[in-house]
Amino acid sequence: MLRLSKLTDYATVILSFMAREKTQVRAAMEISTVTGIALPTVSKILKLLVNAGVLISTRGAKGGYVLARMPEEISVAAVISALEGPIALTECSISHQGCEQASGCDILGNWSLINQTIHNALESVTLADLIRPVVVPEEVLIPVSSLYR
Repeated sequence: MLRLSKLTDYATVILSFMAREKTQVRAAMEISTVTGIALPTVSKILKLLVNAGVLISTRGAKGGYVLARMPEEISVAAVISALEGPIALTECSISHQGCEQASGCDILGNWSLINQTIHNALESVTLADLIRPVVVPEEVLIPVSSLYR
């Protein structure tokens, strides 16, 4: 199963909150209070997002954190990479030297293709997409009698 860590999940919650008022500087304590995520965890995530260039931090009395770019320019892939490291399904997706089976592997290139496809999909979804309201399709009613034809 492909699964992201709890920290990455929390990072999307934090960034979604920040993206709603994208130019507002937010303090770690405020983010913790609003999201319900413990302050030490929020601080750790904010540091990782600053290091990855997703957020900008400022010190001082009016300091805090703000998005480094517009929500439309921050991809889900960037968020995942900031918390998890490079997006890779297998070891050989990152490095050909890390796999003991590399010399006898016939599908090495295909893992790269799969990995690139997943990376492209994650790159195509942005923070702006995550904060858009979910549109629930209207209910479609099909008469039961039409099912027996």
